[in-house]
Amino acid sequence: MSERKVLTKYYPPDFDPSAITRTPKHLRSTGPKVITVRLMAPFSMKCTSCGEYIYRGRKFNARKETTEEKYFSIPIYRFYIRCTRCSGEITFVTDPKNMDYRAEKGAKRNFEPWRDSANDNANETEQEVLDRLEKEEGENAEAEERDKMAELEEKMLDSKREMAIADALDEIRTRNARIERGEKLGEEVALATVQEQVDEAALQAQREDEEAARKAFTTESGEKVKRLVEDESTPELSAAPMPPPSFARVKKKKPVANSLGIKKKAKPSLV
Repeated sequence: MSERKVLTKYYPPDFDPSAITRTPKHLRSTGPKVITVRLMAPFSMKCTSCGEYIYRGRKFNARKETTEEKYFSIPIYRFYIRCTRCSGEITFVTDPKNMDYRAEKGAKRNFEPWRDSANDNANETEQEVLDRLEKEEGENAEAEERDKMAELEEKMLDSKREMAIADALDEIRTRNARIERGEKLGEEVALATVQEQVDEAALQAQREDEEAARKAFTTESGEKVKRLVEDESTPELSAAPMPPPSFARVKKKKPVANSLGIKKKAKPSLV
């Protein structure tokens, strides 16, 4: 068992690999080389035996055969698969010329419009190919010119749109500034109006006071009331002047009962 785990084998100095006559299993046949491979269907196809549709990408265990045909030293391979419904044999080969595959036997390839147009172009002559390429080049040049013109027009429209947006923004800013100035001016006018009303009210009150005083000191005939001057001969009733304050200490007088030696009786306690 330990020999099976050895990674390196011993080869004697006189070992000759060419002397080994054993051939690998996939190379033992005398005909074309055939090996088993795992592949996917390269195109959608329909089985000619049972009508089963096989979609592109379905996996198969196929036999790969190397044919004797070549395309510019590129070998052509043939693949053998079985139908998933009737087990009929289906073969298809590689097509290096068109970089594709070609159904050979047992199935029919489904219709592909882009592939048919490519086959139509394959039958053209050299002159037709040159004419077609020249025509396509001219169409491409016209398309590029149209694209440039369209791009230029789009840029002009974008610039006009940006200018219009800028003008609208300037107008909005100007209007907002005008409205703000108007609000400030309105506040100032309102404050001035309030101040004028206060001044007018004060003047009106002063006039009313003057008018009331004038009516109070005016007789019915319109003469002003004169002030009576008091006679100096009349004695004035004035209060006696208060003595100046004294800071001398005054002794408290004792009660008379204490001076006579009479003692007060203590009140009997209620407890």
